[in-house]
Amino acid sequence: MDTPLMDIKKITLRFGGVIALEDVSFDIKQGEIRAIIGPNGAGKSSMLNVINGFYTPQKGEIWFKGNLRPQLKPHQIANHGISRTFQNIALFEGMSVLDNIMTGRSTFMKSSLLSQLIWWGRAEKEETQNRIIVEKIISFLEIESIRKTPVGRLSYGLQKRVELARALAAEPQLLLLDEPMAGMNNEEKEDMCRFILDVNEDLSTTIVLIEHDMGVVMDLADRVVVIDHGIKIADDMPDKVRNDQNVIDAYLGVTD
Repeated sequence: MDTPLMDIKKITLRFGGVIALEDVSFDIKQGEIRAIIGPNGAGKSSMLNVINGFYTPQKGEIWFKGNLRPQLKPHQIANHGISRTFQNIALFEGMSVLDNIMTGRSTFMKSSLLSQLIWWGRAEKEETQNRIIVEKIISFLEIESIRKTPVGRLSYGLQKRVELARALAAEPQLLLLDEPMAGMNNEEKEDMCRFILDVNEDLSTTIVLIEHDMGVVMDLADRVVVIDHGIKIADDMPDKVRNDQNVIDAYLGVTD
């Protein structure tokens, strides 16, 4: 876990006159769970959007697996082994759980659109192989009983789990989770925590996690970076970050 999988160097992101991130640097080590925390509007999701190509920063560099990464589109970055979930669930509500997760395998489909439509030849072989992998993910996340259920009929917590499954279907080396437990009750949070740890340990997936529940962060994260108003104010082990005065002030507010 001493080898950086990703090195983020001096990232600055502006939207007109608004600075979302300013000169932010931190690394992500192979095999760790790396948490990004901060108050609402601090720039956490903006950082994930920079990492997976939704936003192009005005300044800074991203090094991935020892190489300077050029500016790529999100689908190209997915092909390089980076996958994510979103703060707001982004699933196809009318489709089944199985079909939603299968969309995560789209980057592995190399056959022509025509052969996919008629399910013939190479397309048939690819889909069969992809289905085997998806079924393993469904078993891994314990959602076999809802595999044919339309996602729109599921509880919020189960929809979050399906979104995680779709992200895992892309076989990421780096998994970005944007508030995976937002809106969940305690039981759902416990389940999601367990699955995140299993993904990290059993699948050897490096994880970057945005989460507001500090109890969850303290339990899951190996290291924590704190962003406030687009500026990094702390970067250390969870216990040290929790007791950092700058972090306490950012969360509780400072009065003059």
